[in-house]
Amino acid sequence: MTRWNGDLRQSDITPKSVWLGRRQVLAGMGFAGMAALLPRGAQAEELVPNSFEEITNYNNFYEFGPDKTDPARHAGALRTVPWAVVIDGLVDRPGTYDLGDVIASGPIEERIYRLRCVEGWSMIIPWQGFELGHLLRRVGVQPAARHVRFETLVRPDEMPGQRRGLLDWPYVEGLRLDEAMHPLTLLATGLYDQPMPNQNGAPLRLVVPWKYGFKSIKSIVRITLQAEQPVNTWQAMNAREYGYYANVNPNVSHPRWSQATERPIGGGIFATRRDTVLFNGYGDQVAALYAGMDLARDY
Repeated sequence: MTRWNGDLRQSDITPKSVWLGRRQVLAGMGFAGMAALLPRGAQAEELVPNSFEEITNYNNFYEFGPDKTDPARHAGALRTVPWAVVIDGLVDRPGTYDLGDVIASGPIEERIYRLRCVEGWSMIIPWQGFELGHLLRRVGVQPAARHVRFETLVRPDEMPGQRRGLLDWPYVEGLRLDEAMHPLTLLATGLYDQPMPNQNGAPLRLVVPWKYGFKSIKSIVRITLQAEQPVNTWQAMNAREYGYYANVNPNVSHPRWSQATERPIGGGIFATRRDTVLFNGYGDQVAALYAGMDLARDY
């Protein structure tokens, strides 16, 4: 097991009561500071995250089943201690790293991000985690690396969806290196004041807020730096419907439905749909990554 020295622990996450108190103070300051963690142009009401119950009981995690409530029902059997992450490929310091050493690669921060799923629903989630770029710099990215490939745990005795052949396992995702190094890209270890719930991708998941939710791979056990673009799971299953980039784009419809509007979770079945914003509202920060690209072709 490869180890780093570090003193950051999961217990360093700010308690929920402190976090909520800070949010109230910021609210009195016109949302200054906290708004910087949200999409540009976000409405004031979007500063209120979804409840813990909503966030943890409405999930896509096919390893536990295809229904939104399957992860909460079945994920309790998943063992997340001990946990290790293989980091390999075009890196200077490949190895199998203990989860604690991975977390110690960067300071734990609180980030409020809006999650937009390809099915048309959205949530506001208060994550705790650290920038993926900190980890990549620590292992030493070699000059030939252009992409980062991620892989999810395969453990069918604890993940019943993997016994049903719903997808080709393991679940695989990928980012271009500049996307992975962007400061908005997070490796999340928890939400509110708790370690990451199993159904949300414990103990370590990716969060890329300007992309559709399926890019934010859960329960990561392998990170590979490579020159070639990886084929992500949904692209392999149905390239017509799911591309590699998966940037939120209201102008590019899914072949079976429009992406022009979204339904906020938490408002009930009669909640008013709202317009989807390009790059999920994070365009000021990330649009330059795609300068000169055809976002209808590279979807």
